[in-house]
Amino acid sequence: MDLSSISPEQPVLIAGPTASGKSGLALEIAEQQGGVIINADASQVYSCWRVITARPPAEEEARAPHRLYGHVRYDAAYSAGHWLREVEPLLRGGARPIIVGGTGLYFMALTQGMAEIPATPAEVRQEGDALPLDRLLDQLDAATAARIDTNNRARVQRAWEVLRATGRPLAEWQDTTPAPLLPPENCAAFVMRPDKDWLEERIRRRFAQMMGAGALEEIRSMQDRYDPALPSCKAIGVPELMRFLTGQCSREEAVEDAAVATRRYAKRQRTWFRSKMKNWTAIHSKESDSP
Repeated sequence: MDLSSISPEQPVLIAGPTASGKSGLALEIAEQQGGVIINADASQVYSCWRVITARPPAEEEARAPHRLYGHVRYDAAYSAGHWLREVEPLLRGGARPIIVGGTGLYFMALTQGMAEIPATPAEVRQEGDALPLDRLLDQLDAATAARIDTNNRARVQRAWEVLRATGRPLAEWQDTTPAPLLPPENCAAFVMRPDKDWLEERIRRRFAQMMGAGALEEIRSMQDRYDPALPSCKAIGVPELMRFLTGQCSREEAVEDAAVATRRYAKRQRTWFRSKMKNWTAIHSKESDSP
């Protein structure tokens, strides 16, 4: 990619599916033009994971400033709202932000604004946890259902919780959203759109590299604290490899299941980005083919 089209003073947004090369691009921009790299990936915020979430290794973090990586306890509550509140002072900090990640909701909150919805009471969350997806969907209003991925249980349950706790649909809250912190027209906004087959091959190779780099050992170190209900423990690859560690499947089955789960996640990401980031500059390929 020719970086001369990007002003060194301009904030940069880089969204894309897992394994698409976005972190490498962010580092290239930071090293050539300066700036601080800010994480926008929901799994990479947790301190318990580095290898399994493909967080930048320590040697890359040493080459440019990195923020909001690995700073949240495994059992701490963390949401797009938490992330947005942490990003705000970084945008005022003077250093040019290079925001990179695969969590579309974070980018939408940043560039379109986010409603100040009250926190969900624990009892409401527990009630939602006990309901099947179809029951949650049945209770949503049509406007909210049309705006969310109805196959994503976390998104559906969140919408249900908002309605249940506040008496107002999520769509209504969204319609009264404050101004965004960083409108995309003020940024160099890029979205990675790699070829599907190219991406799937990279996903498979990268997971093999993760296994060689200690992903299984990383998960084993968390085995006594593992809780499948925690967002940190839902990171792709964690439930699959934990099943192997607890004797529920073979190592080969766990690795294949994790690769399949990663490809499915990448497909959902690609669909989201095509729908929500039509006006962002698309990057269809990379000069480097390393994961």
